[in-house]
Amino acid sequence: MMTFVATTRAIILAACAVAGGMVAAPSAFAEKPPVYTDVFSNVGVGGYDAVAYFKDGKPVQGKKEFSTKYKGAEFRFATQANLDTFLRQPDAYAPQYGGYCAWAASQGYAAKGDPKYWKVVNGKLYLNYDGNIQKKWEADIPSFIAAADKNWPRILK
Repeated sequence: MMTFVATTRAIILAACAVAGGMVAAPSAFAEKPPVYTDVFSNVGVGGYDAVAYFKDGKPVQGKKEFSTKYKGAEFRFATQANLDTFLRQPDAYAPQYGGYCAWAASQGYAAKGDPKYWKVVNGKLYLNYDGNIQKKWEADIPSFIAAADKNWPRILK
């Protein structure tokens, strides 16, 4: 009987330790990834070609056959030439703040960036959450960039 009680107690303590680890585990995963991707995808910039914003002046959907990994996310490009351009200087073409919303970053938090709401400023690509947020951001872009630069990457934690 004593062995049964000791074994049962050991099993309960082990289960509590495991459950405690499960409760504590989410904080270990609280850090956001360095590149924004949708919940069910690992594709950055919503699958749009980051180089096309600079070359074509508009969002262009990328293709899976022209893709690479960058900071843990898949980046897609419309052409092999754009992929090659990105590979030579990924930091020059990847969106600022990992593709998270530039205005949200200026406010001290992370929110999704929508590749349809974008702007290239001083040779850097910025995404915003939506059209309304982009209008707010455009009201004082230099100040919002300065604030976001200060907040980044701390807001990922």
